[in-house]
Amino acid sequence: MSSKLHVAGAKISESTPEKWLLKVSSHIKHLDLSYNQIHGKLTFQINFPKLGYIDLSHNLYEGPLPHWSSPASFLHLQCNKFSGSIPFNFDKMFPNLKELYLSDNHFYGTIPPSLCNIKDLSLLSLKTNHLHGEFPQAWSAWRNILVVDVAQNNLSGNISSSMGVPSSLVMLKMNNNNFGGKIPSSMFHNCTALKSIDLGDNRFTGSIPLWTRITRSNASSKLQMLRLRSNSLSGHIPHRLCYLPSLHIIDLGDNNFSGTIPKCLFHLTSLVHGTNSSGKPYGNVTYPQQTTLTLKGRELVYDTTLGLVCSIDLSSNKLEGEIPEEITSLIELGTLNLSRNHFNGNIPSNIGNLIKVETLDLSNNNLSGVIPQSLIPASNQLQAVNEASIYMGNPYLCDLLTKCVGDNTPSPMNQGDDGRGHKDKDDIGKLGYYVSVTLGFILGFWGVCGTLLVKHSWRYIYFQFFDHIKDKVALAIALKVARFQRRS
Repeated sequence: MSSKLHVAGAKISESTPEKWLLKVSSHIKHLDLSYNQIHGKLTFQINFPKLGYIDLSHNLYEGPLPHWSSPASFLHLQCNKFSGSIPFNFDKMFPNLKELYLSDNHFYGTIPPSLCNIKDLSLLSLKTNHLHGEFPQAWSAWRNILVVDVAQNNLSGNISSSMGVPSSLVMLKMNNNNFGGKIPSSMFHNCTALKSIDLGDNRFTGSIPLWTRITRSNASSKLQMLRLRSNSLSGHIPHRLCYLPSLHIIDLGDNNFSGTIPKCLFHLTSLVHGTNSSGKPYGNVTYPQQTTLTLKGRELVYDTTLGLVCSIDLSSNKLEGEIPEEITSLIELGTLNLSRNHFNGNIPSNIGNLIKVETLDLSNNNLSGVIPQSLIPASNQLQAVNEASIYMGNPYLCDLLTKCVGDNTPSPMNQGDDGRGHKDKDDIGKLGYYVSVTLGFILGFWGVCGTLLVKHSWRYIYFQFFDHIKDKVALAIALKVARFQRRS
């Protein structure tokens, strides 16, 4: 009898027979029933002494998580309808796990601290469930952990810094929960392998505790994505952010950041020369990461193309000052959102250098001056940068053909008139209006009435015509009245 059963994507729509499962439990080593439509509950308690790989993902299994015991290294149960709580003794059931997928189910309750006893765990995915409570404080015990994804739950509390953050961590997704407090500094100081951080849509406070020792000369961080959107973070955007050469997605929108945009942005190599997404992004594991980015008010989900996205979103903060000219050197940018801040001054004249920008939003600031001609699209340039909505809410901003509000100097179209060009044109316009009204009255009124006064024959025909009309109307009324009287 074979020790490997692989029937993934076979369109099976039955339930799993309990007798069959008990029969094969003693010798099976590899079980893959993924991507079917298998439904029903699994046998609650079975011992699989040799089973090293379990994949029942993308089915319709329901009910509580079975209390199986196995030396398995891989347990994939994501995208089902499992419910109930995660067993408190999970570490005893699967002590040798390396990858644990329980995402996209209906689990509730807390995350059992016993998971931290599984020393060789490299991937934990619990996203999109109904889990609540705090995240286990002893997670630093995971010496080989690469991916932690607990996004889209109801988790709360602070991320413990007393036990430290696992230094091996490559990807951390805790977005769309109720976490609060300050972001642990150890997350940045100790985790030099981190490539992706998503703590968005929580309640974090304080500033960004970026690497304290990072400079232009020793920049070695591998961070590619930093998403801290929709928290209550404050303080200035740290200049050390500029010295992260692999960083190509920055989303700090909807916070309370203040100060100016760092002028050292041209050091962001990935936004100047492009990203390098070759190789496995998360060490020795392959993880189907999904990230939601907000573009023009719409939330778009990126997965396989995330490595190609180049985006900066600083919208809905309290940033001020001028937009630095250095931002125009980030020619790989596809999205730039600086809306709903307090930026002032002119739009950088070379902003048209951002030829790959598909989404640009500068609305609701205090920008002034003329919109750079480089932003007015040529025949083959993107129309996204020509929409009025990206400039709205900037009352002192104007285009090349419109005089800026409060601008007493000649516009670019009228230089050399010493300020008299607009006044002269206004006077000529008023004179032309009055002349046209006068001529219209003379030609209209006297063209008709004058003719009737001078030409006797025309006057006779004109009044004879109206007499004839009057007689016809009077006759019609008399006939109507007579008919009405006969009927009554």
